[in-house]
Amino acid sequence: MVKPTRVTNRIRAVREGAGLTQAELARRIGVTRQTLIAIEQSKYSPTLELAFQLSRVFGLGIDELFQYPEADSE
Repeated sequence: MVKPTRVTNRIRAVREGAGLTQAELARRIGVTRQTLIAIEQSKYSPTLELAFQLSRVFGLGIDELFQYPEADSE
């Protein structure tokens, strides 16, 4: 069983707001649709390079797309 990552993201909401399908976004960043689905569902954390690619597609900072909980909220 794969342990979900603690990193959360707003990719789905931002992608839908931009009018992009999962397939379109996946193609733009060079991953499969299945990989994008796993990232959107926080089942997989993207590499730093992929996080930068995603942020550039939407013109947002990485910290605007991805969140990591504070240490005291564990």
